[in-house]
Amino acid sequence: MAFEETNSPLVPAGYDVVGPLIMVGGVIVVLGMIAVIVLAVYRSTRMANRGQNPLTLTEDLAFQATQSATLAPVKSLEQRLAELDDLHARGVISDDEHRNARADALRG
Repeated sequence: MAFEETNSPLVPAGYDVVGPLIMVGGVIVVLGMIAVIVLAVYRSTRMANRGQNPLTLTEDLAFQATQSATLAPVKSLEQRLAELDDLHARGVISDDEHRNARADALRG
């Protein structure tokens, strides 16, 4: 591609080189934007195929993390036994379930 030099008094010398550079930069920016859009569509499609909503993924992961047993506060043995006694007293669990659950809690 040959560049022609302009002899116009309105165009300073050196602008013959700058114009094409700006054009090349613009093409690079447009190609970069296309790449970002293609990757966003690709990732969104993959997530949708897995049953995930790409627009709420961060919130979904945060919710799952808060519901995780790993992040749940650890109950002491006394708290667990008191909880089992309360469930038994309210009739939520039977005598056998209460006995078995207490034994499991005591075993750790």
